[in-house]
Amino acid sequence: MSRRVRSRPSRSAEPDRTDGEVAPRQPCPCGSGKRYKSCHGSGDVPVARPFEGLAGECDWIALRELVPSATAELRLSRPAGAAGSGGAAGSGGGPGAGRRVTLATVLPLALPAIVRPDGHVLLGLQVHARSGDVSRDLAHALEQALAAQPGTMLPAGGLPGPGARLQDMLDPAEPLAPSLHDDFGFWLEDSAEQSTEVQASLERANSAIVPTARLSTVDSAYWCRVGEKAHLRWVMPYDEDPLLDALARLAADRALGLGDGTRYVGSFRAHGRLVPVWDLPRDAPAGDWEEPAAALAARLDGALAETGPLPDAARRARDGLRGRQLTLR
Repeated sequence: MSRRVRSRPSRSAEPDRTDGEVAPRQPCPCGSGKRYKSCHGSGDVPVARPFEGLAGECDWIALRELVPSATAELRLSRPAGAAGSGGAAGSGGGPGAGRRVTLATVLPLALPAIVRPDGHVLLGLQVHARSGDVSRDLAHALEQALAAQPGTMLPAGGLPGPGARLQDMLDPAEPLAPSLHDDFGFWLEDSAEQSTEVQASLERANSAIVPTARLSTVDSAYWCRVGEKAHLRWVMPYDEDPLLDALARLAADRALGLGDGTRYVGSFRAHGRLVPVWDLPRDAPAGDWEEPAAALAARLDGALAETGPLPDAARRARDGLRGRQLTLR
């Protein structure tokens, strides 16, 4: 029996491209190191600030990336199935009318959503991103939960496709008011969820939890204790370049610390915002950093208000700050 030989199209058979057009297998011009077809040529361009437009953008980022166990009540903005809402729900008529929705950092088994027997929806925030837009992913899970039967544990799905985002489904002016928890006991409010699998997931999650507290004197600053160290991680609402300039001015003036035994260690980018981090004495409780953080916020406001070129010392400090940045993907 002769072998069937599969012929390959010649390169000349590829479609003609206009000047400047990038071929699918070429490196993406964005500098990611990926092929164009797997990056910006995939049609799924990452949204740099998925929570932009929500009143609590920085707290959304913190709960997504930093906080182990927290919940926050969400207010739906308009009726489910309303024209142009992409299935969004709200306080008017429709399946979402009067529904209670609670955001949760993590749910059992990393589920995207749970619908309790009384219709109360729990929406998981720290779930694997399935598209380039975290906001669309979460809105899709919320849409599915609002349409699901009571008592449903919503499994992870595939790509959501075009549709509503959180900004379409929630009241964007409603502040996010996180409640932090010492464990994940809020998972078990309903006996139907207390299966052996959920109990095992609860034990694993509780064993890995990191003590965390949200400061009250400043916005979106979170104290945590990890092993032998304590940190303050502060999600800031400013654009990166002005913020780095202001931090550099403070560093040049030796005013970037939070007091004795503290040290600014660097920052990371998360969902389009910069998160500066400080090392703190391990044994000092979170409440000890309320006043120092408020004083630093006042100094930072002053530095942000300064205009004109950076002094030489601040320029050198800025180079050092840039060298201590990471990006969370």
